[in-house]
Amino acid sequence: MSISKKYKISGMTCAACSARVERFVKKIDGLEKASVNLATETLSVTFDEDRVNDAIIENVVVKAGYGIIHKLEENVTPEEKISTLKKRLTFSLLFLIPLLGFSMGHMLGHMTGLFSVPHFMDPGKSPVTVALAELLLTAPIVMTGRAFYRTGFKNLISLAPNMDSLIAVSTTAAIVYSLFATAMILLGNRSYVNSLYYESAATILALITMGKYLEAIAKHRTSDAIRSLLDLAPKTARVEFADGEKTLPVEQVKEGYQIVVRPGESLPVDGIITEGETDINESMLTGESVPVSKTVGDEVYGATINTTGFFKYRATKIGEDAALARIVRLVEDAQEAKLPIARLADTISGYFVPVVIGLALIAAVFWGIRGESFKFVLTIFVSVLVIACPCALGLATPTAIMVATGKGAEYGILFRGGDALESACHITSVVLDKTGTITNGKPVVTDIFPLGIPEDKLLGLAASAEQGSEHPLGRAVTDCAKARRVPLLPLAAFNAIPGCGIEALALGKPLRAGKRSWLESEGVRLPAELLTKADQLASRGKTPIFIAHGNVSQGLIALADTVKPESIDAIRSLKEKGIKTIMITGDNPRTARAIAEEIGIDEYRAGVMPEGKAQEVKLLKAQGEIVAMVGDGINDAPALAAADIGLAIGTGTDIAIESANIVLMRSDLRDVARTIELSQKTLRNIRENLGWAFGYNILGIPVAMGVLHLFGGPLLSPMIGAAAMSLSSVSVLTNALRLKRIKFSDY
Repeated sequence: MSISKKYKISGMTCAACSARVERFVKKIDGLEKASVNLATETLSVTFDEDRVNDAIIENVVVKAGYGIIHKLEENVTPEEKISTLKKRLTFSLLFLIPLLGFSMGHMLGHMTGLFSVPHFMDPGKSPVTVALAELLLTAPIVMTGRAFYRTGFKNLISLAPNMDSLIAVSTTAAIVYSLFATAMILLGNRSYVNSLYYESAATILALITMGKYLEAIAKHRTSDAIRSLLDLAPKTARVEFADGEKTLPVEQVKEGYQIVVRPGESLPVDGIITEGETDINESMLTGESVPVSKTVGDEVYGATINTTGFFKYRATKIGEDAALARIVRLVEDAQEAKLPIARLADTISGYFVPVVIGLALIAAVFWGIRGESFKFVLTIFVSVLVIACPCALGLATPTAIMVATGKGAEYGILFRGGDALESACHITSVVLDKTGTITNGKPVVTDIFPLGIPEDKLLGLAASAEQGSEHPLGRAVTDCAKARRVPLLPLAAFNAIPGCGIEALALGKPLRAGKRSWLESEGVRLPAELLTKADQLASRGKTPIFIAHGNVSQGLIALADTVKPESIDAIRSLKEKGIKTIMITGDNPRTARAIAEEIGIDEYRAGVMPEGKAQEVKLLKAQGEIVAMVGDGINDAPALAAADIGLAIGTGTDIAIESANIVLMRSDLRDVARTIELSQKTLRNIRENLGWAFGYNILGIPVAMGVLHLFGGPLLSPMIGAAAMSLSSVSVLTNALRLKRIKFSDY
C-alpha cells in the first residue's frame, strides 16, 4: 500500500543541498516519488509502506549529510531562526567594524585627507600590533560562523560540496594565508603586513550572515498566509452540558458537543445549527465579504465570525477534519510542491558547486602561470568561490509558489499542487457545468402573469396549492409568497399528481397548479394570450406553471434557475483572455440555449449525463485544446478528473477535492479568470527569478575569474562578491514577495 509523508530536513543551505537529498532519496527501492523544497525545508515522499519505512528514509538522508527533525522541540521556528541570525550578525559586526578600522582605516584617511589613524592602527608604523589585532578580531567572527565550516567541509569530504563548502574553502584559504603572513611579520618581514586577508574572510562571513538574516525574514513573510489562517481559529469553546456551560480548550471538544456562540464571537469548530439564527462572516474561508444568513439545520465552520444573533450548534467536524484544517493542508501541500519549471534549476544546482570549484582552480592556475603574485591568485580563487553560491537558484521557484498560493488563499483559490499552478496559465478552453456553477442551482419565481386579478392574489393561489409540496418548484413558489408576505388559503384536501401538478380544495372549489396539458384535460380553458406568454417564457429557458381555481384559468407563474450575477462578467473576462468557453449540461436544449445566449458563452452541449461530460472533455483534448473543467465537484467528478485542470467550485467544504486540481471556495465564477491571471503572474515572476539567478552567475563568475582584468578592467574584490551573492538571494525573495501585492483585474 502506498502512503505519502513529509519530513522536515535540517542542514540544507542551498539548492545543491536540496538536490543532493532528493537524488539520494530517489534511489530507495520502493519509493515512488520524492521532492525536496528548499524554501520550506521539507522532503515529501510517496512510498510502498511494505518496503520502505521512516528508518530507511532517515538513514539515507543522514548518509547524504543532513538530518530529519522528528520532534516538535527539535524544530526551530522561523522566529527563533531570525532571532539567532540577528544575534550572530550583531556579534559579527561588533568585531568587524574595528577590524575594518585596522585594515582599511589608514587608506581611507590618506584618500580623504580628513583624518589620520592612531599610531597603533597604522600598518606601516605598527605592523605586529595590526596583524595581531586583526587576528584577534577575526577569530570571534569565525567562531560565530563555525556552522559554515562544520557542514561545508563535511560535505566536501563526502564529495557533495554545497554553498557552505564554497564559503568554508574560500575563507579558510584567506585565513590560512593571513596566518602565514602574520608569522612572517612576527619573524621580522614587515612587508607581509600588506598581504593580510583577515578582513576579507571576516567580511565574507558577516555579509553571508547578513544575507541569511534578510533571507530568513523574507521567507518568513512568504508564510504569512498559513500563519494568518491558523490564527483565525479561537483557542477555546463554550460548551453546553447538563449542569451548565463550560469553557474548554478547542482540543477537548468532541463530536456531538453542543456549542454556544454569542454575537461577535468566532466559531471554534465545524457543526450544524440546532437552535437560533444569525448572519456569519465566512470571508476568512471563502474570501466573500458579505455575511451569510444561517438558521437551524445549516452548516457552520470553525474560524468564521458570528456577526449578529445568538445560536447553538452541534459539533460535527473537529481537528484535521475541519474546513480550516483542510484549507491549511491544501495551502501547505501547494507551497511544498515542485513546479515542472523548477526541474532545470534543480538539475543545474546538483552539479553547480563542483563546477564552480573547478572553475576557481582553473582561474587560479591560469593567473599563476601568467606570473601573477600569490595574493592576486588567492583573490581570484576566493572571489570565484564566494560569488557563485547557487542560493538564488534554489529559492527562485519555491518562494514564488509560497507567496502565490498564499495570495490565492486570500481569494478562496486553493491549489492542490504546483502542477496546477503552472498549468493554469496554458488553458485554452474552459468547460462549465450549468447548475450551481453558472446558475444559482435552485429555481426561483421570475415572472407572474395574472388574468384579471392582482399579482399577489395569483401568487397566493399558487402558493396555497403548493404549500404541501416537497417539489423544488413548489418550494420556490411558497418561498416567494413568504418573502412578499402573501397570505395563503386554507386547504380542505391536497393531492400531488406525479408529472402533472398539484390539486387541492380551497374555498369550496378545486385549486390546480401544473402543466398545460393536465389542466386542459381537467376541463380548464387556457386563453390564447396565456399560451403565447407561456411559449415566450419557455423559449427563454423558464418553466411555466398554470393556475386555475374552480376550473377558471387565473394566470401563470414562471420559474427558472437564475444565472448568478457574476457569471456574465466571468465569461466576458475569459473571452477577453482568448479562452473558449463551453457549457455542458444535462438540461434540455431550450434552457441551455437561453442560458448560453444570456451570458454570452461560445458553445453549449445539452442533455449530457455526467459520464458524457467526461467524453466531451476528452474530445476537446483530442482536438489539441488545454481544457479546464469547472463544476460543483460531485456529479462532475469524472469530467474534473478527465480535464487537464479541474476546478471544483463550491463552498469549499462538501466539494470533491480529490477530483479537482484547484478549489474555488467562493462559488464565484470570476475566480476562474483570477486563477488564470494568478498563474500567469506567478510564472512570469518565476521566470524573472530564474533569469536573475542564472544571469547573475553567468555574468558574475567570469568577472570573478578576472576576464575584465585581461582587458585592463578591474579585479573583483572577494568582499564585493560576498555582498553580491547575498543580495542575489535577497533580490529573488523580494521579487517573489511582489506577488503579495497583486491586484486582480476588476471582473
